[in-house]
Amino acid sequence: MRSGAVAGLVSLSLLMLGAAAPDARPPLPALLADTGGGTQLITAQAPDTGSTSGTLTWWDLRNGRWVRAGSAPARFGAKGLVEGASRAQGTNTTPTGLYDLPFAFGVEKAPVGTALGYRPVRAESWWCQDNDSRSYNRWTEPRPSDCRAAESEHLISYRTQYAYALVIGFNYHERVRGRGAGIFLHVNGSGATAGCVSVPSDAMRALLRWADPALRPHIAIGTDDGPTAITRY
Repeated sequence: MRSGAVAGLVSLSLLMLGAAAPDARPPLPALLADTGGGTQLITAQAPDTGSTSGTLTWWDLRNGRWVRAGSAPARFGAKGLVEGASRAQGTNTTPTGLYDLPFAFGVEKAPVGTALGYRPVRAESWWCQDNDSRSYNRWTEPRPSDCRAAESEHLISYRTQYAYALVIGFNYHERVRGRGAGIFLHVNGSGATAGCVSVPSDAMRALLRWADPALRPHIAIGTDDGPTAITRY
């Protein structure tokens, strides 16, 4: 065989290997230590702990392999990200870790096809963030007397951000006072968040139509590498 033909075959082989390489890499959820035990997962990944933006992707487990269902640019806390177990309230940081998604809510009506429990935001809807309240890190209607308005979010006041939202189960089931309250996945505002994760409105609608409580969706939040690497969760 002539040298030119050999070179052509080698080049073709390299091109074929190059085309196959992306498919050979495991999908991100396959690299995580834990995905929550369900067959739906959201990953929210930032380059490092100082980042205020990154990528949010949602995945389905099909026939034993994680398949990407959609993705969108994401925003994080104005002061970046921090390990969830050591986060302090009021630091404008997004907690890293693996969390469930207790329920959805919104100022707007739930998108057609939403299967998660969806609470409509009304004038009396509050999220209590008062560390001294029995309702700490809870939705309340109306705001209880032991929950100060200055230490809480009047949800109807955030019509853009909370047009559609998912509660992230950070510090939700076993509440630690002072760790943080009201961490959501919601619609973008004007910039970085106060500790939540946000995405464009069309992505939130797509997520609400996609999420199925029977498939136990979770969200993993983390960075590319380091102590808060998303693969640790």
